[in-house]
Amino acid sequence: MSTLTFLAISGSLRRSSHNTGLLRAAQNLTPAGVTIDLYEGLGAIPFFDQDLEGGPEPAAVADLRRRVRGADGIIIATPEYNSAIPGVLVNALDWLSRPADQLVLGSKPAAILGASPSQFGTARGQLVLRQVLHRMQVPVVSHPEVTVFQSHRRFDANGCFIGDDVTESLLRALLAELVILVKRARPADVA
Repeated sequence: MSTLTFLAISGSLRRSSHNTGLLRAAQNLTPAGVTIDLYEGLGAIPFFDQDLEGGPEPAAVADLRRRVRGADGIIIATPEYNSAIPGVLVNALDWLSRPADQLVLGSKPAAILGASPSQFGTARGQLVLRQVLHRMQVPVVSHPEVTVFQSHRRFDANGCFIGDDVTESLLRALLAELVILVKRARPADVA
């Protein structure tokens, strides 16, 4: 089988984001035959406006859609804002879900994870994200759940993962499960 490519999307725009740092840590823990491409254009995506669907596609949206189409799987790291997911992430998912008859993300296997300085990590935000992806018909890795709590103890001031055995083990297991989900989703002649 050829190399698998996962597109990693952080729901945070913050320069020293723990969630972006978590995705960078995942890049360093990828199994053999997997590459992770970190998407960093979330802030450039305009607000979803159905009036724009009939006209030229905004360049940032076209880039995101192209990169999603080219990926074998998606990894989304989400912060938790108000027990939900950030508006910029919802906005990107809205663009990826339209038009309804041309789902870009539908049936593309995904894994979700997140980091937060709170005691509960991003458990509630991940639940919301899981529900949104389910509605979009995206198969999501069910276990392990990677919800890094007290992330300020696991990342430095620049958002770089300091490392701990439990988080690294969970990241490796999540990536391995995403590989399995991608292989199951592929037609037999591609595998």
